[in-house]
Amino acid sequence: MPKDRTSPDFVIVIAILLLVTIGVIMVYSASAAYAHHNYGDSLYYAKRQLLFAAVGVFLMFLIAQADPKLFVRWAKPGLLLCFLLLLVVLIPGVGILRNGARSWLGIGAFSIQPSEFTKLGMIAFLARYLSENASRLHSFFRGLLLPLSVIGAAFGLIMLQPDLGTGAVLVGTGIVMIFCAGARMKHLFGLAMAGVAGFAGLVLAAPYRIQRIVAFLNPWQDPLGAGYQVIQSLYAVGPGGLLGLGLGMSRQKHLYLPEPHTDFIFSILAEELGFLGAGTVILLFAVLVWRGLRVAIAAPDRFSALLAVGVSAMIAIQAIINIGVVTGAFPITGITLPFLSYGGSSLILTLTGAGILLNLSRRIR
Repeated sequence: MPKDRTSPDFVIVIAILLLVTIGVIMVYSASAAYAHHNYGDSLYYAKRQLLFAAVGVFLMFLIAQADPKLFVRWAKPGLLLCFLLLLVVLIPGVGILRNGARSWLGIGAFSIQPSEFTKLGMIAFLARYLSENASRLHSFFRGLLLPLSVIGAAFGLIMLQPDLGTGAVLVGTGIVMIFCAGARMKHLFGLAMAGVAGFAGLVLAAPYRIQRIVAFLNPWQDPLGAGYQVIQSLYAVGPGGLLGLGLGMSRQKHLYLPEPHTDFIFSILAEELGFLGAGTVILLFAVLVWRGLRVAIAAPDRFSALLAVGVSAMIAIQAIINIGVVTGAFPITGITLPFLSYGGSSLILTLTGAGILLNLSRRIR
């Protein structure tokens, strides 16, 4: 009988470390001019990102060696804690307001984004519930209503911040997990129709979202307003060509593209490293997701399989949305690129999820 692996998936480790390394380099390149203009220190964001990366990688390898039973044990308490933080962040004077969204909790320079950690908490909860209630998933009311209600409650709290991008990733990841757990297609089709109607309602309820849709369809209709970010992003991606302008040679990062080290870091990467650099990053994401799904297929139990599916889906959906936004394929949602964009909560959360994947990869047969 084949034995369990004793070491984590080496391909996953290499893909993650390459993405994190590229991310630190690109955060420095994309933020140097912006940081010097605002803080007088071109390394301001790069130093912080390097610290976030070090903490995240340490946690990743620590979690990779943890007892897998902890994931089951903490699935429900972890999600309850995430819900509590989502409520606390909405309290005026407690939650920190940034870019029009009350999404942060913190003291001084240290802050966290509860919605980011809710994505991972939701994945663990769904993996446990769907694995323990597999026989009920054919029934909407007996099997699917509870997890869908929990997802809906989390999405509602995130939208009160508001943060449509993070909410979309959370819902998308949850639906993928429910599908892989064996839910009926007619139920999923009904959910899809309800999702389209709900999305339309959310867009119509907020004028700035309508402006983003209009800008997505024709950004040059309002080049200095709603379409500004998309146009500047395309001005970065287009001139990159095959090989790019060269590392550090971006033009758009010089205060043309707003905060190029966060949501639009892929634009700067494409401008400086060209199609080959951008294609390499996309290939690394594809390899990571492929190996994650391979872990899910070979997992020894249903909980582990769904947990691997959830982490892989979260990374894939977030990367697809971000790259789609910066290339003009999707409307602007304000979501970061996993492993690459600047931000402590996002990077540490994603590396924590990667640690779970590595842990599960040690147990495949």
